[in-house]
Amino acid sequence: MSSKRAQKGFTLIEMMVVVVVIGLLAAMIGPRLFNQVEKAQRVRIKQDIRAIESALKFYRLDNYSYPSQSDGLEALLNAPGGSSDSRWNGPYLEEVPMDPFQKPYEYSNPGTRGKEIEVFTLGKSQAPGGTGVEKDWGSWNINEIP
Repeated sequence: MSSKRAQKGFTLIEMMVVVVVIGLLAAMIGPRLFNQVEKAQRVRIKQDIRAIESALKFYRLDNYSYPSQSDGLEALLNAPGGSSDSRWNGPYLEEVPMDPFQKPYEYSNPGTRGKEIEVFTLGKSQAPGGTGVEKDWGSWNINEIP
């Protein structure tokens, strides 16, 4: 006499099917998710650069010139050289934002790409050039940011 036991659990084939389905879903959804992260980083760069440029324009209205290269973006928060110059009417920003890669934005006065000044990030690579999140984004190409 053979007694049949009730089977409990999943067979190996059933488990493999589930793993394959999960893998296919991850393969379809993963790239879209990463594209959204990169898009969010580019949008943030665009907003940050515009905010910094706006603060720099207010600085120039008060001080008749942009901050020097040596004073940099710090001049938007504190009077350059700790002076009590009566024209400085800041702070012009609550804080200078970091780029999406937790690096400070770069400032160039005079600009080297046809602009009077430049605010930019070297991207994730922190090296000149690149594409995608590695690309240098700045005031000279801000309108090209997708």
